Amino acid sequence: MKKVLTVCLLSLCCAVQPAMAQSDAKAKSILEAVSKKINSLKSLKANFALHLAGANGKVNETKKGTFFLKGPKYHVVIGGQEIICDNKTVWTYNKEAKEVQVSNYNPSEQTLSPAKLFTNFYDKEYRYKYMGERKANGKACNVVELTPTNNSKQFSKVELMVDKTSNTIVGGNIWQKNGNKYQYDISNFSPNANIPDTYFSFDSKAHPGVEVVDLR
Repeated sequence: MKKVLTVCLLSLCCAVQPAMAQSDAKAKSILEAVSKKINSLKSLKANFALHLAGANGKVNETKKGTFFLKGPKYHVVIGGQEIICDNKTVWTYNKEAKEVQVSNYNPSEQTLSPAKLFTNFYDKEYRYKYMGERKANGKACNVVELTPTNNSKQFSKVELMVDKTSNTIVGGNIWQKNGNKYQYDISNFSPNANIPDTYFSFDSKAHPGVEVVDLR
């Protein structure tokens, strides 16, 4: 599941870059509306559910969690794991193992971080096209499909479901090259949530007994 989080949340949950890969006017207008909406917020909090359908159709798993965004900073809580990023350092905290791994933040590796998922998912790394309208969680949504220009990515395409009324992402699908498919749902969207800056870094003193594995 750790790799799944990296691909789906850190590959799910950056400053907006103007360079884009393949132009689709309808898709572009939808994505720009999402970026405009999110960039107008100081912060946000939302719940999510990640559903796995295995390549053989028999393996099913659901993980639920919460993510917090404040500019390029994010904090993801899912099960017994937390992924925290202050735009310089990434902490991956496993409560059960009492271990936190520390690594440098590398935007080029965070292919679909929570921040990028909401604000910078249509830059030069992806082609995008409009796929029509569909209902998601009872809401009328525009569907946009993204395909990576880099064949080394672990996924072949990503589908975004954008609420037509609020211009926010409410869910979608991610297809991995190994045949797995992940469906994600986003709910309880709370704009301008009161989140302290300290929530976007890991405090070792507040977690006595946790082993720190520094990978930097």
